[in-house]
Amino acid sequence: MIRAIAFAALLSLPALAGAQDKDAQTGTPPQRIRDVTITKGQECPKGEGNEVVVCHTLDEPYRIPKALRNDKPIPAQNQSWVNRASTIDDVSRRAGGLPDTCSPVGTGGQTGCAMQAAKDYAADRRARKQEQDDIPQ
Repeated sequence: MIRAIAFAALLSLPALAGAQDKDAQTGTPPQRIRDVTITKGQECPKGEGNEVVVCHTLDEPYRIPKALRNDKPIPAQNQSWVNRASTIDDVSRRAGGLPDTCSPVGTGGQTGCAMQAAKDYAADRRARKQEQDDIPQ
């Protein structure tokens, strides 16, 4: 008896799905999804027919609003093992004065000072550019 009921229920599932589709005409997926990169101040184009247009700027490539993003550093216990191992490797290289580390300790520590200065300069330029972009005009 139970098998007959289960068999009848399984046979009726496609019919129920077809009835739901007829009831929900707007539930069909879009025929086309278009991703558009726009500049600041430019308006997002409207979708034609059954088309969805997703717009983003080069400055804001994420869909999550800036106010809701978590910009704080990720705690060590929540990072992947690869990130933790990389951090440990970097710290131990500097402490040991290995080449390309810009450390006053060790035989090859001074070779990384130019590389470190270039990285600091690039980070400073990025920060200044970000500040200029954030100033309303």
